Parts: sequence; structure tokens; C-alpha cells
Amino acid sequence: MKAPAFWDRRGWRSAALTPAGQLYNTVSKMLRNRQPYKADVPVICVGNLSAGGTGKTPTVIALLKYFSDTETSVHVVSRGYGGAEAGPLAVEIGTHSAAQVGDEPLLIASYAPVWIAKDRAAGVRAAAQAGAELIVMDDGHQNPSVAKDISLIVVDAAYGFGNGRIIPAGPLREHVSAGMARADAVILIGKPPDPWPETFHGKPVLRAALKPRFTGMSLKGARVLAFAGIGRPAKFFQSLEEQGADIIDREVFADHQVYSRKIIDRLIARADAQDLMAVTTEKDAVKLPDYTRGKIWPVPVDLVFEDDSAGHLRKLMDTIKYNHCRVTSAL
Repeated sequence: MKAPAFWDRRGWRSAALTPAGQLYNTVSKMLRNRQPYKADVPVICVGNLSAGGTGKTPTVIALLKYFSDTETSVHVVSRGYGGAEAGPLAVEIGTHSAAQVGDEPLLIASYAPVWIAKDRAAGVRAAAQAGAELIVMDDGHQNPSVAKDISLIVVDAAYGFGNGRIIPAGPLREHVSAGMARADAVILIGKPPDPWPETFHGKPVLRAALKPRFTGMSLKGARVLAFAGIGRPAKFFQSLEEQGADIIDREVFADHQVYSRKIIDRLIARADAQDLMAVTTEKDAVKLPDYTRGKIWPVPVDLVFEDDSAGHLRKLMDTIKYNHCRVTSAL
């Protein structure tokens, strides 16, 4: 779904839906009041407080790269949003499609073993039984079924917490104070406004930015048709412009958009008619069929921590100790 525009600001629409948001919050709190499953291996949760794209997937990938130089076997557990499979199921690139397991698990599976499971506790158990020594949960801060050793809250600095109201009146999944109480640190992505209007309730804030990954292809001066089906498409378009691309045509799709043959062919034809280069996000590209290669180009990005924040992240990760392996510095 596309986030409604009134989630960005307060007005009569969000005010009218505030009672529904209060009901949503009450029910959610009741559901969270349960005994969580405690895994035999450490669990790091990468979550957020608001619906939509904050940068969780790049953060998960950054953590996997952090651990890649260690001897730690790290697996990822995801709900597999948008996929039909209930799991627990190990994602296999080339075998599974986004329609089966979701787009984000397919993207992350290039970096580490990924399990999708609607029942997160079952997914964590399956990953541990398969040899995981550490598990990264993609999303799930509000899910009470699994005990977390470290909980990271990802925040888009440009968006913050929107209008500060709870679904459906705003983008929040829960009150900021409640979510922060269970968090160990905040990962703030991008440049925040000055003055920063939000509060993180005393939690450590790690600063990071999404940077274009060097692929040998320059977008400087390129005339492009850009499309994206992510939580915050404006971030993708801004990244393209920062790389020097000239966006002649653009289209916004819903987050986790399923691209039919009709949609894909229309986009390619539109780009060809205007002599444009068709570009999209890496997350969208994993859902495109093979015949689009050379016709639609993915533009990958990496999450890069600021120097001081990288040090804080290292200290936070080094607090994880377990019997057969201790996390060592990889930054």
C-alpha cells in the first residue's frame, strides 16, 4: 500500500482516525503481553516504530557485512512480507520468487542464509537448528514471540515519525516512548532537520547514510525513467539526482509492488519512446524477470555508518557473548 499523505502532518483526517489508532495501540499492547521464546543463540532485531520504508533492509545487510569477516554463522529471519509461503522455509535464490517469499528476503539472501516464517519463533528455531550462531531478525520490534538480545530502531531522518499518531491516524505502530523503552539504540539514516523535532528518550543514536554502491556504471548526466515500489520512493529519486541523473520521467508504485508483465512492458516501452535509461531500486529489481536485464537497471545502495557511530556499533555488537564464539571487530 501507499502511505496516505495525511500521515505526514496533522489535520482533520488524522484527528478523525485517532480513536481507531488508540484502539490499535491497546490491542497491540495486549498481544505483546506474552512470554517470548528465548533462543539458544543471540538474536538481534532490526525494527522500526513506523510503517513504511525506514531503511531496515540496508541496515540488515550492513550488519551481515559487519559479521562477514568473523567466523560467526549468521542467519536472517524474516516474516517474508508479500510472499505466499508461511514457512519456516530457507530462501533459495533461483528457486524461490518474490511471490513465494517476499522481495526483501530474496535481496538479503545474497548475503546470508535467510529464513521466512510467519511464526517468527518457529523461524528462529529453524535457523538455530540449521547451524545459525547468531540470528538477525528483519523487522519484529513489535512482535513479542521472540526474546531479543539487542533491538535496533531504524529511523529515516528526513521523515522522523510523521505526524506522530498511531495507525491508521498516522504511521506509528506504537507510541515512541513505548518502543524506545525496549530498544538498545537508534540508527538514524540521513541528514536530520535542524532543529531535530523528535526525541529518542536517551537511547544512543548511531548516524548513517545510504550511499550509492560503486558498480562501474555512472549516472552522471544520464536521462532516466525512474520507478520504485518502496516505502519512501522520494529517497530513491533524491539519490539518483545526487548521483547526477536527470529524471525525465518517474513513476511511484506501492511498497512491495508486484510487477506484472503488462506493467514491465509499459515501463520499458515508455523509456524507449523517450530514449531514456530505465532504472529502479535493488529491492524492486529482484522481482523483475530475466528478460529485463539490459533494459531496466538496478541502482544499489549501501548503508555507511559515520566514523563515531561505527565505533559505537562495534561496542554494541561486542557485548554479545556466547559459548562457542565471541563477536570480534569487523569494522
